[in-house]
Amino acid sequence: MRSYVFRPRRRIFDFSLTVWIIILNFLVFVILSAIFGRSLFSGGGFVLKNIALSFNNILHFRVWTLLTSMFMHGSWTHLIFNMVSLFFIGSFVEKIIGRRRYFWLYILGGIFAGLFFVTLAGLFGDFSWGAKLFGTKFVFAVGASGAIFALGGLLSVLTPKMRVWVMFVIPLPMWVAMVGLLGFFWLMSLSLPIGIGNTAHLGGLLAGVFYGFYLKKKFPRKIKYLQSRFR
Repeated sequence: MRSYVFRPRRRIFDFSLTVWIIILNFLVFVILSAIFGRSLFSGGGFVLKNIALSFNNILHFRVWTLLTSMFMHGSWTHLIFNMVSLFFIGSFVEKIIGRRRYFWLYILGGIFAGLFFVTLAGLFGDFSWGAKLFGTKFVFAVGASGAIFALGGLLSVLTPKMRVWVMFVIPLPMWVAMVGLLGFFWLMSLSLPIGIGNTAHLGGLLAGVFYGFYLKKKFPRKIKYLQSRFR
């Protein structure tokens, strides 16, 4: 048994898949920022119509935005915060489940997070309370956080007692940290004029939890061994 539980694939150019994903996110942001400058997210612009995710985009059959929105970010702060989180969480997940499983969890978890986001916006976005909780049909979303929450959801099942340092300050068990972050971001968006894709976070978390229970059932011995290292 190598690298914890599941054997990872051989690395390309000594870079993990996590690092390649981070590089891709930086490249997308830098290239689009260089092309569009301050008009990057201007109303009706190319990025909002063809890269960002919204219920309206899906309604107009721009289904590719479920994928492209995962690799675009709203600002340098948004990008760096997500990529630092991805580096620490993603590197560990990649080691324990292997490159192929990690790749599909990241992609499909992010897509499910996007579907969760647009579905709730479509169902409840016309109501004032729904718009406040879930966003309207015209709210756009970008970022890797839905996919990152999928990784966190997986670890909440596979290594629930593993200690993580939230914001590099507070040590918490993994499952408490993920639920706490979800609640913290949701409360922040309700009390401050900050655009946060809370429903995407929740959708990603649920996708990761579901996959975690699948792996736990399929590989009970390996998961038991893994959990024994984080008691």
